[in-house]
Amino acid sequence: MNILITGANGQLGSEFRELSPLYSSYNFFFAGCDSLNICEVEAVREYISAHNIDFIINCAAYTAVDAAEENPVDCDKVNHTAVSNLAKVADEYDAGLIHFSTDYVFDGSKNTPYTEEDPTSARAIYGITKLASERVALAKCNKAMVIRTSWVYSFYGHNFVKTVLKQLQLRGSMGVVYDQIGTPTYAKDLAKFVLNVLSTDFIPGLYHYSNEGVCSWFDFAKMVQRFAGLKGEIYPIHSDQYPAKAPRPAYSVLDKTKVKDTYNIKIPYWVDSLEECIQRIQNDTNK
Repeated sequence: MNILITGANGQLGSEFRELSPLYSSYNFFFAGCDSLNICEVEAVREYISAHNIDFIINCAAYTAVDAAEENPVDCDKVNHTAVSNLAKVADEYDAGLIHFSTDYVFDGSKNTPYTEEDPTSARAIYGITKLASERVALAKCNKAMVIRTSWVYSFYGHNFVKTVLKQLQLRGSMGVVYDQIGTPTYAKDLAKFVLNVLSTDFIPGLYHYSNEGVCSWFDFAKMVQRFAGLKGEIYPIHSDQYPAKAPRPAYSVLDKTKVKDTYNIKIPYWVDSLEECIQRIQNDTNK
């Protein structure tokens, strides 16, 4: 099986790259923006044809949520137009497409976990473009799987975990919002799940995947501090005290019943996965 990983240099793409040697029956092709412009449909078509791609795993995304408010065209180009290209070409070549979406497709007004059937109401430009990407992926590719996830972090790249570590080390204190509730997702767990899906009966459709459990960003930060063994103060703040251009959902816990029942999987608890990631970061720092 020939598998193309787009957005290969991001945090999720990097986790796929690290895991790839464990899946020797797959042939992986890793493409960043420097080697494949997914915003150009003909470039996508040529790449898929030349490498006889069976599955596209799209990790490319415009994820700068606040910057997207000022750059909606650029955000839409990466998050929507590019996905339309991938879905169209994948369908032409009878290839599968796995695409990642976000909890930002919801407005956060609910107070119980969101299911795949719940109505969407994206408020931020980022969420609006990701919602558009879901619809175009599922409409244009018969073998499309869309996975909504939330609060993604990784050993690689820039993310909330790295920000907390840096702020505590440099400043010794930071304020973190406590009135936004969701679930952190370890990119390595997500990548493992996707790769295992390809070795089972692939069932297209829309799914939710995050780690198990629920917390606020404040709780998340405090747990980062605990596992890292760092001194300093993390104090809770209201969302309106955090200078953000894009509105965040106040509650965005994802119900994962569908994906667990469909693929008969157990999903790791967010605290356990965070501890593993912190250990990886610290081991790398101590080398």
